[in-house]
Amino acid sequence: MLKVPIFKFQIPKIVVIENLKRKLEIWSRSLGIKYWNLFKIWNLKNCNLTQYWNLEKMELSYWELKNWFTNVDYTIVGSGIVGLHTALRLRERFPAAKILVLERGMLPQGASTKNAGFACFGSLSEIMEDLKTHSEDDVVHLIEKRWKGLQLLRKRLGDSAIDFKPYGGYELFLKEDEFGFNECVSKIPFINEVLKPLFKADVFSKEIDRFGFGNIQEYLIFNPFEAQIDTGNMMQELLKQAIAANILILNQQTVTSYADAGNHVEVVLNDFSFKTHKLLFATNGFAGSLTSGAVKPARAQVLITEPIYNLDIRGTFHLDRGYYYFRNIDNRILLGGGRNLDFEAETTTEFGQTKIVQNKLEDLLKNVILPNQDFQIAHRWSGIMGVGNSKNPVVSQLSDNVFCGVRLGGMGVAIGSLIGTELADLI
Repeated sequence: MLKVPIFKFQIPKIVVIENLKRKLEIWSRSLGIKYWNLFKIWNLKNCNLTQYWNLEKMELSYWELKNWFTNVDYTIVGSGIVGLHTALRLRERFPAAKILVLERGMLPQGASTKNAGFACFGSLSEIMEDLKTHSEDDVVHLIEKRWKGLQLLRKRLGDSAIDFKPYGGYELFLKEDEFGFNECVSKIPFINEVLKPLFKADVFSKEIDRFGFGNIQEYLIFNPFEAQIDTGNMMQELLKQAIAANILILNQQTVTSYADAGNHVEVVLNDFSFKTHKLLFATNGFAGSLTSGAVKPARAQVLITEPIYNLDIRGTFHLDRGYYYFRNIDNRILLGGGRNLDFEAETTTEFGQTKIVQNKLEDLLKNVILPNQDFQIAHRWSGIMGVGNSKNPVVSQLSDNVFCGVRLGGMGVAIGSLIGTELADLI
C-alpha cells in the first residue's frame, strides 16, 4: 500500500504556495507517482494554503525575531501615503514604541507610486457630480479635508522634496459636450460662493484655450489652487523620514489573516505569525473584505509618451468629470483614466491594461491633447484605487485592537496624509 507523508496537524482547506509545491514534487518523484496524483491524494488541488506557516515556519534567527517581531506595539499594513503618515504620526505620539510597516509589494502596491501626481481637490464637473449624491455640506467638508491634507503633505515633506509646482489646474470639455460645458459655466458663481469661506477667493473661472488642444470647447475652466508633484520623490521622502524615525519597514509581506485576542493581535503572514498590540490597515483599494464591501477596487490605467520637443503644456488637466486626466512631466504627456468605459472590468485588484481603455487614451492624445503632432508611447501601467458609494473615507475601529483608514476615492495625494494622521489618532 502506498504511503504518503503524514503531518501532526489536520491540513485545512488551503492554498498551495511555491515552497510546498517544490516539496510535493520531490516527494512525488521519490514515491514514484505523478505530481498531480499526490495533490489528489491530499485533496489539495486548487486550494488555498492559508495556514502553511503551521507546516513549516520560516527559519528566523534570534536577532530577526528579537528586532522585528518581538514586543511590536503597532503594525501597519500598507506602506503607501496613508500607511507611512500613520507610522510617522504614531512616532510623534509614542516616541519609544516599536512600529512595524508591512508591504505586500516591492513598492507600495496600490496607487501611491503609480498615480499622476495631481495635488488637487476635484474639478468643477466632478464637484457638481458629487453634489448629486452628497449633501452640499458633505461636499464642502470633503474638499476641506483634501485641501488640509495637501497642506499637511507640503508641511511634512517640503515643497522642494516633492517638486511641488503651483501651476494651476484646467478642465477641458469636448466639442460634443456643449451641454456639460454650459452647465458647468452656469454653476461657477454658485460653486465659488460655496467654497469662498475655505479659499477666501474665487476658485473657478473661464480661460481661453492657449495650449492648442483639438476638438474642445473654446474655453477652459481654470483653478489657481491646483498644483502638481513628483509622486516618486514624495514616496522616497516619506520612506526617508520613516527610516530616520526608526520605523521598521518590511516589503513583500502579505497578511493572510489576523485574530484579535483582546490583549494582542495575532498577525499571520504567508509562512509565519507574530503578535502585535495594535494592527492598522492602510490598504485602500484592497480593503473590501475588511469593510464588508464598503470599499471597492478601481483600476486606473495610465500611459506616458516619449519626450516631446518644446512641449508647451503646463498644469494639471481634467476631462469628463475627472475620469480622464493628464499633465506634462519631463516634457512627456502622462495621461490616465477611462475606467468609466467599463466599470465592471475596472473594478478589480488585478493590474494590467485593456484594449478599450488604451485605445481611448491614444485617441485623446491624437485628437485632443496633441493634435497634428507626432508622439510615441513610452510606457503603460496601472494602479488600484479605493472607491465606494460614498466619497467619504473610512477611518474606523474594526475591533478592540484593529483599525483601518481606507477608501480615498482617487484623491490619495490630497487626502492621504490627513487620513493617515486620523488613523493614528484613533489609538
